[in-house]
Amino acid sequence: MIKKKHPSKEDLNTWKSYIKNPTDIIDKEHLDYPPQTNVRFKYDLHGYSLDEANKKVEEIILTCVNKHYREIIIITGKGLHSNTDKDVFASKDLSKLKFSVPEYINSKENLLKYVSSISKAEQKDGGEGALIIKLKKL
Repeated sequence: MIKKKHPSKEDLNTWKSYIKNPTDIIDKEHLDYPPQTNVRFKYDLHGYSLDEANKKVEEIILTCVNKHYREIIIITGKGLHSNTDKDVFASKDLSKLKFSVPEYINSKENLLKYVSSISKAEQKDGGEGALIIKLKKL
């Protein structure tokens, strides 16, 4: 059996003084956490051009981060009534908001640091005509 070493008097005094005033220990019960009432923010981009929509999405993400939202639903529409099919110079996919918005977010470092995932919404939330952007906990 190994004998335990007894702490020195200096170590005991240091420990006692630390216990009286523990400055580096945080009492988690008394921390002020922001209220978690804001769970989901919803915004409709119908009628926006690609540039306007992308700028608006950036503004929405930054605002939602500051207001502690966890999810954003962006309604983009399905792009069925888009006139870009006739334009030979326009991209068939990237000229529609539902494809352009995720591409824009993925290309912006200042937005990616807040976004954990971008996915198609469930049918009850808009299906293929909406995106769900989940924000990271900060």
